Amino acid sequence: MITGKRRKWLHARFPGVRRGFAVVARTARGTHKSCPAPARVDSDANDGKHLGMMHHGAKLGCRVIVVVLMLGFCLCVDAADMERLVAVASKEPGWPQWRGPRRDGICDEKGLLQSWPAGGPKLLWTVSGIASGWSSPIVSRGTIYLTGDVGDDLQIVALDLDGKVKWRTTNGKAWQGPYPGARACCRYEEGAIYQMNAHGRVLCIDAQSGQERWAVNVLDRFEGKNITWGLAENLLLDGERLIVTPGGKKAMMAALDRKTGQTLWSSGPLTYERGTDGPSYASPVLFELSGRRHIVSCSTRHIFGVDAQNGQFLWKRPMQTKYEVIGMTPVLLGDGVFMAAPDSTDAKLRRLRIDGQNVNVEDLWTTTLDTCHGGVVPVDGVLFGSWYRTNSGFGCIDANTGKQLYRTRELAMGSMIHADGRLYYLSQQGLMALIKADGKGYEITGKFRLLEERKEDVWTHPVVLDGRMYLRYHDSLWCYDVRGK
Repeated sequence: MITGKRRKWLHARFPGVRRGFAVVARTARGTHKSCPAPARVDSDANDGKHLGMMHHGAKLGCRVIVVVLMLGFCLCVDAADMERLVAVASKEPGWPQWRGPRRDGICDEKGLLQSWPAGGPKLLWTVSGIASGWSSPIVSRGTIYLTGDVGDDLQIVALDLDGKVKWRTTNGKAWQGPYPGARACCRYEEGAIYQMNAHGRVLCIDAQSGQERWAVNVLDRFEGKNITWGLAENLLLDGERLIVTPGGKKAMMAALDRKTGQTLWSSGPLTYERGTDGPSYASPVLFELSGRRHIVSCSTRHIFGVDAQNGQFLWKRPMQTKYEVIGMTPVLLGDGVFMAAPDSTDAKLRRLRIDGQNVNVEDLWTTTLDTCHGGVVPVDGVLFGSWYRTNSGFGCIDANTGKQLYRTRELAMGSMIHADGRLYYLSQQGLMALIKADGKGYEITGKFRLLEERKEDVWTHPVVLDGRMYLRYHDSLWCYDVRGK
């Protein structure tokens, strides 16, 4: 039955539905004209009784038909206008890719510590001298995979769950431009590891040995041009398709055969009034809507959507930025996609509506949240994130309106994920915090300094898996026990 908030929502957006509910109510009482009064018929007592019963049955049937039609209409409206974007999760166990199984920064584990003792949770181990960079570890099938720069090379390192190195391999050159160090993390799938270095070299290696299976430079293949701080895309897999975003003259986005590296489809370039748009620092998300798989990501100047099956552009919208930097991962929220950028006033929730083969995009609201690269997490009607530069700090906005609910500078800009009712927040200054938060306020239920010396570039996103928390700063990796007692 449609009551309460859903009925109010329908009334607000579809005034005719209010009249429909009135029809249903009057019909149920037998007062609506769709159930007319019976014609008067002369008959004896038995015939009158029989005709009366027939009329009662017809009247009841009429009421039922109208009620069913109206409720069916309302349910159809609800299904069409409230259809959610459903994230496509990895089939691999653990934390096999960027920001977890659904790329949303949400860990489904329960039974974790709800507060930490002074000094933080128990440290299980730490390892240093791995390789330098900001990429997050991924963990799947008993192995930790991490990327980092060593000398002139970008290295991929495999560790066991005790932090001991199993093997190392290289993926082309290290990034030695502004802010040197590895950018993108690995992706695990069916015994293979996929990764792209800052220069666009994409490779596939054997997850057990580190032996290279194939490699291709997507900037070369699709005539792309690198960006100021180097490519940072965390690769997405959709079945046999490995998704890359070279932002080139031949393709903004492309799908490679994950077993061979051959091109399966390319979207073509994303053009605008000044020419061909380039890549961004963002990573794509994959979801289903109306029986079709969609990919949403960003270019240097746009947010856009493509059909995951063939790469066809479905929609695009410009994103205004101050320095052409778009770095966070799009957030799926109900029937829309939220995206923000640093120093930008163009952070919006955009609703996606299917119209035949087309996708209509509607701007629902704009907000002040200008997250750079630390991730935004949706929890119970609230979006948690961190503001950049001028308003740097932790806070949240209302997911229904975009209105800022609160913001604090108690915690500097940072990266976050959510697990078991808590936010795991690593500030760029090196303070690690466990936060109990909702739309009304927050409470820090544990914190410690990961580094004794204050920094301004602690940017690696935390990972929580199997009761362990993994934190990284450049060439060091820490593993903590966060299981509840």
